Amino acid sequence: MQGFVKDFIVTIRAIRKDKEELMKKDPSIERTYQIFFHTGFQLLILYRLSHLFYRYELRFLSFLIHYISKILYSADISPAAVIDPGVVIDHAIGVVIGSTTTVGSGTLIYHNVTLGARNIQKGKRHPDIGKNVLIGSGAKILGPVRIGDNARIGANSVVLDDVPNGATFVGIPARQVFENLEKIEWII
Repeated sequence: MQGFVKDFIVTIRAIRKDKEELMKKDPSIERTYQIFFHTGFQLLILYRLSHLFYRYELRFLSFLIHYISKILYSADISPAAVIDPGVVIDHAIGVVIGSTTTVGSGTLIYHNVTLGARNIQKGKRHPDIGKNVLIGSGAKILGPVRIGDNARIGANSVVLDDVPNGATFVGIPARQVFENLEKIEWII
């Protein structure tokens, strides 16, 4: 029981970190109360609670919360996925994050993003997303690929291979277009 209480406190801290990151990254948030009406923040809260219950083998509660998030947001974040504190989902609708996915802090995920598998298999089959990554609307990152820290994935891109740190990838299939991040704000 002590372990659960301790991890519940860690979960609350993660939600606070998500809130802080959201307030930094979303210019539409002018007042603190607005975050409670932000669908991406709500989705992350539900994921964090679902993940906590999943880790403690309280699978019914975990999957009940997971199911509620599917109904409310048409989003599917596996309770088994590992999402670091300080991640922002800017519009919750259509986000899919598979069970063996990891997402680093500071990452910004837009709507209709899929972090999924390329085929059905056991073991590691979903991407690892580094820290401070930007994933544009509609992007699909498929398979056990690694997206490096500070990388950017353009809207509607399909990533099937590793992306190095600081790189910008766009297109279908995604290809590297720039190394200097300041040059490409208009692409994302």
